[in-house]
Amino acid sequence: MDTNLDVFNHFESQVRSYCRAFPTVFVKARGSQLYDEFGNEFIDFLCGAGSVNYGHNNPEIKSAIIDYLENDGIAMGLDFHTQAKRDFICKFNDYILMPRKLNYRMQFTSPTGTSVVESAIKLARKYTGRENIIAFTNGYHGMSGVSLSVTGNRYNRQSVSYSSVSRFPFHNYLGNEYDEIGYYRKMLTDNSSGIDIPAAFILETVQGEGGINIASEKWLQDICTLAKEFGALVIVDDVQSGCGRTGKFFSFERAEIKPDIVCLSKSIGAYGIPMSLLLFKDELDVWGAGEDNGTFRGNNIAFIAASKMLELYWDGTSFENEVRDRGQVVSEFSARMKKEHSGLIRDTRGIGLMQGLEFFDENLCGRVSKLCFKNGLVIERSGDRSQVLKVMPALTIDIPTLKKGLSIIEFSISESLGLKFKVSSESIEDVTAI
Repeated sequence: MDTNLDVFNHFESQVRSYCRAFPTVFVKARGSQLYDEFGNEFIDFLCGAGSVNYGHNNPEIKSAIIDYLENDGIAMGLDFHTQAKRDFICKFNDYILMPRKLNYRMQFTSPTGTSVVESAIKLARKYTGRENIIAFTNGYHGMSGVSLSVTGNRYNRQSVSYSSVSRFPFHNYLGNEYDEIGYYRKMLTDNSSGIDIPAAFILETVQGEGGINIASEKWLQDICTLAKEFGALVIVDDVQSGCGRTGKFFSFERAEIKPDIVCLSKSIGAYGIPMSLLLFKDELDVWGAGEDNGTFRGNNIAFIAASKMLELYWDGTSFENEVRDRGQVVSEFSARMKKEHSGLIRDTRGIGLMQGLEFFDENLCGRVSKLCFKNGLVIERSGDRSQVLKVMPALTIDIPTLKKGLSIIEFSISESLGLKFKVSSESIEDVTAI
């Protein structure tokens, strides 16, 4: 093997993806920084696709995990009752559910985002006795059979059958003057529409992979009203946009709705540790014992990490305010980029620390992303054409590091146009032409 990447190229499957965009060998991570084997430092605006919202190797969470392991805490527990699980259930109820007046049952599914979506749809179908699921354009819900069937992008869906899925236009997909709810109701009341009355509507309140598309509060409220009208359930997929990513713990809180079923994964494990959690209203708990099964349904190390995360960040509203302030820094930067590069950037949008810059040209967006990596920033793209530069730093990122990462984006946009700028180590305000 001649280079540091040859082992991967020779032995690993072609299916790998993120490593193609970021071709180096990472060896260490701390907070909002990644380090490769050559000692290069990168600011992380990807955060494990939203699975390390609280930073890499968060020291207090790491300490709790180490203490647990050093005391021979049980790591593999199937769905046994364990102290670690009991502590997490109590803290999640005390810090998250009770303050929001949410009376949800908790189900620990197999530990990936697609697994919890599969369980949610399976439960909705069992409870209602119906098969059809209403999904939405640009939605992304995972990469296994049923999850793929409700995902919008046809490249991801491949040849998966989705005969029991109907797809409706997401909010503003057809423009902000279009009466989407009226269209949905017409399709569901017309016996000749070909759309069966659904078991559930599944949606992301902010579509991550779809391009940071934001559902309005009214649209979310109207979907809940419509679902109730037809005896269907509402499933909110909060796998990426939950756990504080949009500022509130749940992304749907801003709309003051209470979905029937909520899917959590990624950062619910608090440390990049696999864990998924399905929440649903008490009356929906119609499972028989072992009817939705899986070996890794009880990751006790994740319970320890998640319990510590709840103690650190979700006792009160101070952390929400911090995320809001950091999100405002990103919003102001994005607005300035759109103003200064109106011929390149079509739109900017997002909530909290889940934001995006949409380019007219997806190829230019790709060049900017590559230049960001060259300049020390890990950032990915999303959208139907990968035309959206997706800004998703750790929720705990310090302001100087956040501004430095944003300055790298600004520099990389200018570099993609053949311009030269000097980038400050701290602040976007210090970027000046040279």
